[in-house]
Amino acid sequence: MSLPRREKVMPLLRLHLIKCMVITIRHYLIGLEVNFVLVVFNTGVFLLRVGVVKFDPKSGKQMKNKSATRSYTQYFAESLIAEADEDDKIVGIHAAMSGGTGLNLFQKRFPDRCFDVGIAEQHAVTFAAGLASEGLKPFCAIYSSFLQRGFDQVAHDVDLQKLPVRFAIDRAGLVGADGPTHCGSFDTTFLACLPNMVVMAPSNETELMHMVATAAAIDDRPSCFRYPRGNGIGSILPPNNKGTPLQIGKGRVLREGSGRVAILGYGTIVQSCMKAAEQLQMLGISTTVADARFCKPIDGDLLRQLAREHEILITAEEGSIGGFSTHVSHFLCMNGLLDGKLKWRPMVLPDRYIDHGSQSDQIKEAGLSSKHIAATVLSLLGQTRG
Repeated sequence: MSLPRREKVMPLLRLHLIKCMVITIRHYLIGLEVNFVLVVFNTGVFLLRVGVVKFDPKSGKQMKNKSATRSYTQYFAESLIAEADEDDKIVGIHAAMSGGTGLNLFQKRFPDRCFDVGIAEQHAVTFAAGLASEGLKPFCAIYSSFLQRGFDQVAHDVDLQKLPVRFAIDRAGLVGADGPTHCGSFDTTFLACLPNMVVMAPSNETELMHMVATAAAIDDRPSCFRYPRGNGIGSILPPNNKGTPLQIGKGRVLREGSGRVAILGYGTIVQSCMKAAEQLQMLGISTTVADARFCKPIDGDLLRQLAREHEILITAEEGSIGGFSTHVSHFLCMNGLLDGKLKWRPMVLPDRYIDHGSQSDQIKEAGLSSKHIAATVLSLLGQTRG
């Protein structure tokens, strides 16, 4: 099927726009006239659809990637629904991104407990603060790069007031073809500097569900958790998608090594850290791998253990300078843990914007693949890959 010509498409588009304006509500208040127009997307010619992925050029049918696992977005939504089933104070908030954030699933289950504030992230944050001040438990789901424009509201209306708003930060880290405008590089940096904020990042989809439960349980201060675009790794999920609240500020050791090297990952990059440890093991280098879980409050006991029992410590995160690794360095310095034999190296996103590409290509360009992590360890050991 050849693609429709412009002269065929445009009349359809005009007709579509006219139909979109059928519902008009007029209110008169102090001489002001307010018009509300309901705009419906995703109808008409397939060329006009929103968020088009790869499609069959003959039929126009969009092709879905087959995967054994679901997206992190969907795992978040399923977990939030499980929490809301048991707590009627939980509500969801998004800024015209119901499908992108997974809250369309939440809305189907709880139509009276999901709020779309339109393309207004600043309002979403302050609206969530208002609901929290009245005893509700708002989960504000916003893409990492979109939350940037709401930072003032996060700082002033939420954190300063110590209100328990929960921020579900989707599309954290590199996002592939959406490019630098959507890259979630900075959320850990600008949120972990706030005095009252609990800052978390899951290493897999199961941990994400536990962090949803953790955020739901935190009722005396704001909290946030970041998760990436893409699918989970196939980890074993909790029964009925209901997570278990984590101990605040406590990480975990995933792999006990017997050598000089430790790698501490924050977020889903932990999976690359585990692969790097396997690559190093093949070279005879035993490596400890830990999952930080929390950037703030940071796990001081875990950091002391890793620093005192190893000569080399690598921290890895899919975020900008000033994020998790900066909090690690501050703790190490303030506790004298860099005054001795320990060699510490942070691995973060480079201090520049990364252009469009697949997520795997972007990870390689950023120098954050498992091979890059292993190579950093080898360089500190004075070795190179054979």
